[in-house]
Amino acid sequence: MSDDFYEAERAGRPPVDAAWTGWIAFAGVMMVIIGVFTVIEGLVALFNDQYYVTTDDTVLVFDLTGWGWTHLILGVLIGLTGPALWTGAAWARIATVLFASVNAVAQLAFVGVQPVWSTIVIALNVVVIWAVVVHGRSLERA
Repeated sequence: MSDDFYEAERAGRPPVDAAWTGWIAFAGVMMVIIGVFTVIEGLVALFNDQYYVTTDDTVLVFDLTGWGWTHLILGVLIGLTGPALWTGAAWARIATVLFASVNAVAQLAFVGVQPVWSTIVIALNVVVIWAVVVHGRSLERA
């Protein structure tokens, strides 16, 4: 952090980079939303195997039940990490980047089954990673 940040904070003015804290709030909200959507995707794979259509050309590492559990567990972790971002904790930023990266790769592997949805979720994960990596220190306090 720059000295201007702490000086402005001591003087009661908004810090210089306070405008960027909105990106972290956005990332936290998006992590909750991505987590909920990923949990729903996992529950659908677990309870309704016929919803997802796979062909012989579709490459899946697991069967749909395995992907269901993967998405369910990952979605819960992602959803819980979102509110932790709002605290400004370094561990929350690291966990967010880790979970969003893993989710993006999992969605990439699942793109043969859900091409449009997986692409949207990958894009949202990339935006969250960008927000946390570039503006993550904006919430730190002296």
